[in-house]
Amino acid sequence: MKKICILTSVHIPFDVRIFFKEAKSLANAGYDVTLIAQHDNDEVVDGIKIISLRLPRNRIERMTKTAWSVFWKALKVDADIYHLHDPELMPIGLILKSLGKKIIYDMHENLPKQIKNKHWINPRLRQFLSMAVYWSERVSLKGIPVIFAEHSYRKDYSWVKEFETILNMPLVNQLLCIEPDASALHGFSIGYLGRVGLERGSIMIIEALKILKDRGITPRYDCIGPITESHKHDILKRCEQYRLTDVAIHGYMPAYKGWEIIKRCNVGLALLHPIPNYIESYPTKIFEYMALGIPVVASDFPLYREVVEGNDCGLCVDPLQPESIAEAIGRLVMNPEVARRMGENGRQAVMDKYNWSVEEKKLCEFYKKLLGTP
Repeated sequence: MKKICILTSVHIPFDVRIFFKEAKSLANAGYDVTLIAQHDNDEVVDGIKIISLRLPRNRIERMTKTAWSVFWKALKVDADIYHLHDPELMPIGLILKSLGKKIIYDMHENLPKQIKNKHWINPRLRQFLSMAVYWSERVSLKGIPVIFAEHSYRKDYSWVKEFETILNMPLVNQLLCIEPDASALHGFSIGYLGRVGLERGSIMIIEALKILKDRGITPRYDCIGPITESHKHDILKRCEQYRLTDVAIHGYMPAYKGWEIIKRCNVGLALLHPIPNYIESYPTKIFEYMALGIPVVASDFPLYREVVEGNDCGLCVDPLQPESIAEAIGRLVMNPEVARRMGENGRQAVMDKYNWSVEEKKLCEFYKKLLGTP
């Protein structure tokens, strides 16, 4: 039995892509899978061996001490393939490669492009860092197979010779059996699932809720996902100012808990701002909303429009215009039959084509090719 060792110093062990999708798919395909990640203790879950890393005190410790801890633990596993998920682990990946080990790098984000959009960094420094990361990747990824999480990454990494694109599509079987959170069932409600921040539409959503309130429409809003305390404070302060009383900022919670809350919502929001990384990447939340059978109000980007309007499962709007957002939500409030039909269309589209089982086949075939197995 071929041994696979999945490495991450950044993500939690039960990250949806890493554990529930890739690790479980590989284990189900007959591989002996070990996952090294930040965790409380070593354990075996669903046949996957989890080797724990101590929680680092800060980012510097994570990129140094934790990274080296990953290396020594990985070396003991003596795997046939090491599957890396974080840019900061590339140095130890190169050491493993120099020792004759096979390496795969799973590219979750286009890092050079992402750095260009970090506006808290000085513009000149931003450009320098982006270029430095670009050339660092060109050197470190030479000869290493890459898994792209988005089709759009390929054009910026045309020099990568061996690759596969594994999209972050939803686990249909898990999502289709989700029951709504009955403890909070009530009138019309909207939901957001994912990391919460300005560039992900958090404030524009509140502004849209104010417009709806002024028109006599007061949906409940459930916001689910990681959020900084300062940003949570800003949102709640604005809600207080606008007298929006039915807004719940839940913060991080396990995926299935978030799905239960979103399942009883009438609309799912994916209003990311027009930043290159967002414009060119599918947000997983769109497919999760579709699988849960609720219509989507999404940013009017070509990639999103292709899915949302192409499958008649929601509405696309300008994410920088609260008026447009409010108009779309209001339309679905006033036309429940249209909203219901859109929700059903989205659910069917996910069952037919936007699901992990399609990506799972590509992942397993890629591994067979790299290992030279039939």
